[in-house]
Amino acid sequence: KNTTNKPWGTIEENGVGKFNDFTDKALTEIKNLGVTYIWYTGVPHHALVRDYTTIGISNDDPEVVKGRAGSPYAVKDYYNVNPDLAVNPAKRLEEFEALIARTHKNGLKLIIDIVPNHIARKYEGKTNPKGIRDFGADDDKTVEYARDNNFYYIPNQPFQVPTSDSYKPLNGEKNPLIDGKFDENPAKWTGNGSRLAKPDINDWYETVKINYGIRPDGSKDFTELPADFDKKSYKEHFAFWKDKSVPNSWKKFRDIALYWTAKGVDGFRYDMAEMVPYEFWSYMNSAIKMKNPKAFLLAEVYNPNEYRNYINLGKMDYLYDKVAFYDKLKEVVQGKSLPDPISAIQKNMADIEHHMFHFLDNHDEQRLASPEFAGSPEKGKPLMVVSALISTSPTMIYFGQEVGEAGNENAGFGTHSRTSIFDYVGVPNHQRWMNNGKFDGGQLSQSEKDLRDFYKRLLNFTIKSPALMGKFEEIQTENRQNTKNYDPGIYSFVRWSENQKLIIITNFSWLTKSNFDLKIPTDIIKKWNLKEGNYKLKDQLYATKNTNLKVQNGQGTINIEINPLESFVFEVK
Repeated sequence: KNTTNKPWGTIEENGVGKFNDFTDKALTEIKNLGVTYIWYTGVPHHALVRDYTTIGISNDDPEVVKGRAGSPYAVKDYYNVNPDLAVNPAKRLEEFEALIARTHKNGLKLIIDIVPNHIARKYEGKTNPKGIRDFGADDDKTVEYARDNNFYYIPNQPFQVPTSDSYKPLNGEKNPLIDGKFDENPAKWTGNGSRLAKPDINDWYETVKINYGIRPDGSKDFTELPADFDKKSYKEHFAFWKDKSVPNSWKKFRDIALYWTAKGVDGFRYDMAEMVPYEFWSYMNSAIKMKNPKAFLLAEVYNPNEYRNYINLGKMDYLYDKVAFYDKLKEVVQGKSLPDPISAIQKNMADIEHHMFHFLDNHDEQRLASPEFAGSPEKGKPLMVVSALISTSPTMIYFGQEVGEAGNENAGFGTHSRTSIFDYVGVPNHQRWMNNGKFDGGQLSQSEKDLRDFYKRLLNFTIKSPALMGKFEEIQTENRQNTKNYDPGIYSFVRWSENQKLIIITNFSWLTKSNFDLKIPTDIIKKWNLKEGNYKLKDQLYATKNTNLKVQNGQGTINIEINPLESFVFEVK
């Protein structure tokens, strides 16, 4: 509701969303958009610059907090939630529990973040369940490494606050805790692996790295999985670890995940999962699945060479499909590449495509509509069609994406092109859809309403279409080589199941209207058991464009007239 957006502004100045703002009406409208899960970001209590000492929370030093709102990925207490997000911070956990119940009541599931690689420099578990010890409470701090230490240490050296000529905490604002010092002795390794007592300003200096039994030389100080365990079930993985001695950090994070699972959280998004060994993931994910076999487990992973290990050995359900797929779509919309390589990328993922999680927008990446990415919301539409329809994997949108949010605000710590996660800042397009809590889009422009309608049509189609859980085949190569007037921005593919056959054509060009006779290759016609003759095609997005597929001499042709940035999802009738 607040549109002040003062750089480095406080909650009092700029406001902040609350758990309670997700009303029944809000959740109903989100579900109606075609959503089945909500990833609530920033839920675990993380370090931030605001005084909550009256409810027993210690103040955080701004010199080890990014921005004023703090990084959601520098968690301070895993057994409670962010007090900023509660109407009554003393009752913050109850407010989040009510949101879990409200989400489920409205037919949605939810996931939250777990960040096993690192935690805030000042971790304090104020509400630990009985028997739970804080990270580092039992560490031997005289050594760099011990298997059951939760941290890595730099013996005999105190931590020093990083310095920079270009950055001052809170933009130079006076604060009693800003004194060039932070009490940590001995210093710990920093979250991104820096082993310096004084990390660089570009290191993840607000966090400390967790020790998973990886020695400083990189060797493993725990039992490794047998070679054939890439084919074993989560139950067999769980049984394998039952009699094994594992590092203490493994148990701590397993307990955290099971705590939230017991509260009704339906799964987790794991931050920087590849910085933690997949043996740990086998241990933790199998324990989660034993409690909730349908848990949704999503990993942020960027190394394609490790994808199959994290899926098959780490028992992940889904991995970010950023490297290659997302990156290529970004190149296409920026005019740096033809869309043709998308086909080979998808083919290379054939054995794991269902596990590769698709998105075009999230808190780490530049906003789809920003000048630094697509340049306009409309230019993102062909990307969204391909991303959502090319595989059997889930598709994610980031709040505001569906109304063209560009992330242009000067938030303070956060920069242009991303919606800042470090500051209290409004999200203007999204706020216009919220319309002061009515959640009816009442303040949206007509173009924003049209864009949201496009997303609503597309997303609802994806959750209802049986073909999208079936087979994929590219027809791009055939048409690029043999179809006259098949312009550079055109991309096409087919999807099918036993009862539904889809032909998808999209035009990435924002300038060129195209007219051509699309070819459906002979092998597809055979697989679809189509006899000679004409078949009606009905567009599944807008139902205004209908045409015909003509099968002659074993090959199919469709006359296509497609406008700039237009897409068709034709079903063969």
